[in-house]
Amino acid sequence: MQRYEKATLTKAALVMEECYFVDSVLNDCDLFYSGGDVEMINTRLDNCRFHWRGPAQKTVQTLMQFGMLKVAPLPVSSQVNTSKAN
Repeated sequence: MQRYEKATLTKAALVMEECYFVDSVLNDCDLFYSGGDVEMINTRLDNCRFHWRGPAQKTVQTLMQFGMLKVAPLPVSSQVNTSKAN
């Protein structure tokens, strides 16, 4: 697992399940997510794009079919501030 601490990544392509982010900033990145565990602590996402794959993609599609998830523009910047649940 790749650990990013106090890092600023720009225009990177990242498989989320293979990364651990702490106090980092992701700018204009492509984030690939398949449904596995991801850890982000105090990490900011600016103009990033999510690419859903495998089980995560099927979950998103199912939620959209039932009207539980609507396609809408995402905010350009978002702050992720979570910690691992015990």
